[in-house]
Amino acid sequence: MDAKYLEDRERLIAEDRALRIDTLALAQATDIEKRAEDIVRQIRADENERVWGPNAPELPGAQHIFPGMAFLTGSESFLAKETILKTKMFEIVSKMPKGGVLHVHLDATVDATTLLRIGLKYPAIHVRAPQRVTASSMLSTFPEFAPLPKSSWTSVASLTGPDYEPGTWVPLKSAMDVFDATLGGPEGFFKWACTGMTINPSEAYGTHNTTDKIWKRFGKTFEIQRGFTRYLPIWKDFVLALFRHAVSDGISYIEARVPFFFKYMFGEDGNETVPHREWLIAYDQVLAEFKEELVAQGRAEEWVGSKVIYSMRRTVTPEELEWFLEDCIALKREFPHLICGFDLVGHEDPLQPLIYYIDPLRRFVERQKEEGLDIPFIFHAGETLGDGLPADMNLYDAILLGTKRIGHGFSLVKHPKIMQVCREREILIEVCPISNEVLPDDPGMFGYMGVSFDFFQVLVASNVNGIITMRELAKDGLRFSCLEPEEKARALALYDKQWDAFVDWIVKTRAECA
Repeated sequence: MDAKYLEDRERLIAEDRALRIDTLALAQATDIEKRAEDIVRQIRADENERVWGPNAPELPGAQHIFPGMAFLTGSESFLAKETILKTKMFEIVSKMPKGGVLHVHLDATVDATTLLRIGLKYPAIHVRAPQRVTASSMLSTFPEFAPLPKSSWTSVASLTGPDYEPGTWVPLKSAMDVFDATLGGPEGFFKWACTGMTINPSEAYGTHNTTDKIWKRFGKTFEIQRGFTRYLPIWKDFVLALFRHAVSDGISYIEARVPFFFKYMFGEDGNETVPHREWLIAYDQVLAEFKEELVAQGRAEEWVGSKVIYSMRRTVTPEELEWFLEDCIALKREFPHLICGFDLVGHEDPLQPLIYYIDPLRRFVERQKEEGLDIPFIFHAGETLGDGLPADMNLYDAILLGTKRIGHGFSLVKHPKIMQVCREREILIEVCPISNEVLPDDPGMFGYMGVSFDFFQVLVASNVNGIITMRELAKDGLRFSCLEPEEKARALALYDKQWDAFVDWIVKTRAECA
């Protein structure tokens, strides 16, 4: 083969790889990091053949088996997830320090099973259905949950009994305890309730396999679970559950998008009277409680903390948005350590584009100057398959408004100038690998928590990415966060300690697997 051609080929490959996030890190890797990198690559190569290759055992219900296959692929009872959990690669990834998580919607961070178990602790929580739940109606009937004032509690026992009146509230625990035995009894109730809050394969790839259809189903999961998450006692419990799982998953910092488009949450008395500031007081209390918990366990260095991105839905009018922007400013004044950004959320294709809100958004920037505050925009933008449509055009307005990061940005690849600007201004693109196979950034709606599965998908689907690539992605979650400079320096130093322990673990315990 022509030597000159091979030389040119190697040069082009090197120039291309030089633009990758991990180039410098690979060049500066220590001996133990290089050894860990080699071990992980060997394990991946082995499992690519033994687990995912053409001669590997078939995955029930799957049409394709390959590394990084769609997370929900499979049958209702056996997803790709079940195979992933059995791999050595997932064991390694699950132990890896993940740094900061910068794109997640708070009320979709906890899986349905955990949320339902929390809900069962509170007698105020009731459930109802639009029709009696039977074998024939079960698959098409979704539950509705809500906290009720004590004066409205009922003694109706069952959703499945012959006397059930459609729309009648039933105490949650009673509904589960006496769920018809022919429908699975308490376990059947649990499965039915969780199914309503979770997107399953038959929906993702069958009945709801278009963007509009899956967004509607996605919205329904939120409607159902908000009967739990808008109840302050449960809200505190599930935030604590999120933090606990985050640390166990190697996450040390979270910037959560909180849906402030509801002006009030339900209080312990079941009345919808809890204003935004009390949400943040509760968030602060949970953070403090969790920190004390970790200190008592000798694990304080595993956690940096959490901040909140004030999120508003793209369904309001510009005039209505003014109220929420002023509310965001007021909360930033009172909770400067918590409020770290502002975003507009919702299905970009049918909802209002950024240009629709340009006047209040620009006034918001001026109001911050008047108040001496800094609340950066952290916009969802370009979360669309369209080209030149309003959702795609959001990328231009996000840039002109000075967004700190871009959520999803699917259509970014169609805009070379915007990509150039993002590089020049160091605007991070927030990517959610598994959720974006079907929909955005909501692990709870796909039956998992944390980001280990996401990191796994990125690692196994590439022969170029390695464990050091994953480190750089994880550290970007801290580098591009809204942490103050001193907080960021501490977070990165803690990460480096966690990383050193991790690669040491790989070399000492996983070399024989390679």
